Amino acid sequence: LPVRIDTAAVRAQASAAGEVPAMLRALIRTPARRAARPGATLKDRLGSLPEQERTALVLNTVREQVAIVLGHHGPDDVSAGHVFRDMGFDSLTAVDLRNRLNTVTGLRLPATLVFDYPTPEVLAAFVVAELSGTSPSITPPTAVTGTDEPIAIVSMACRFPGGADSPEAFWRMLLAGDDAMSGFPEDRDWDLTALLDTERTGVDMAVGGFLPGVADFDAAFFGISPREALAMDPQQRQLLELAWEVIERAGIDPTSLRGSQTGVFTGTTGQDYGMLMSAEAEKVADYLTTGNAASIMSGRVAYTFGFEGPALTVDTACSSSLVAMHYAAQSLRRGECSLAVAGGVTVMATPGAFVAFGRQQGLAADGRCKSFAASADGTGMS
Repeated sequence: LPVRIDTAAVRAQASAAGEVPAMLRALIRTPARRAARPGATLKDRLGSLPEQERTALVLNTVREQVAIVLGHHGPDDVSAGHVFRDMGFDSLTAVDLRNRLNTVTGLRLPATLVFDYPTPEVLAAFVVAELSGTSPSITPPTAVTGTDEPIAIVSMACRFPGGADSPEAFWRMLLAGDDAMSGFPEDRDWDLTALLDTERTGVDMAVGGFLPGVADFDAAFFGISPREALAMDPQQRQLLELAWEVIERAGIDPTSLRGSQTGVFTGTTGQDYGMLMSAEAEKVADYLTTGNAASIMSGRVAYTFGFEGPALTVDTACSSSLVAMHYAAQSLRRGECSLAVAGGVTVMATPGAFVAFGRQQGLAADGRCKSFAASADGTGMS
């Protein structure tokens, strides 16, 4: 709906209070100010400085304003390479910083400033370019040229049942012919007695493939509060940790990819964690939607790492990860991204899949798939 701001009332209120609220300063038309003395503006000061000193001056200015907005003692408390989101910026403080920088620079900067230029260092470089007239208001992502080169898989990371937490461990498991299937997990609060009521659920074999320690998550590492982490589907948590791991295994600093045309392609086949959170709705209601939506699975990774390529979640059941890889390869060949993080994730937060297949008598008697074999008698869940 359109919103009308009574600027006269705001001006009167601000006059009585002695100060215009930060969020409303851009809405108030003030009388034209007397022109500044030649050489008094930040732009004029930059004109007489070498390039390195210009950047240093603007960076210090940005850090000063960040310190004011966040309540720090001074610019020394603000790291030039620290991400604004991790400093505690939200939509309100982001606009406050934009307004303050508009005042000190004389520019008309976008409200999305701290999201488009996510560190003081990157933001300062943008402001220098704007003051020098060498860049557009928003620098568009660098176009990537399509190619017919073979797709190179430069890194892998994984977590599988049986403790295979790396490609090397998974390969050793395959070579040894180890069986990663186990009894139902005891750390997911499943009512095992009720679940194994065969007449009601159809489940007569407590066997499946389960990731150990799915509740473990280093939320602070990713700047996520404990409350939001509780609302997040464990599948999102696994993706964040493995995305960081797979980039590191490629010999790349994950933070160096912020702002790059990196794509995220994620395969999924169900989100049942939200059912568990219904009992905790009052505690985590603010985060339930973003914490459990399939579309957010790829978007969460892209946002956290600052990727600016495509972000796509696909659900084609058992082939989801393969289809995600296919779309990643297509996107690379079309030049839509220069690097892709692709794969899939499945965490059974509830025993719903077992019950659904059990009632249809679709579970294998021994809990194991025997695809294309004469002995095939149903599916195993993992």
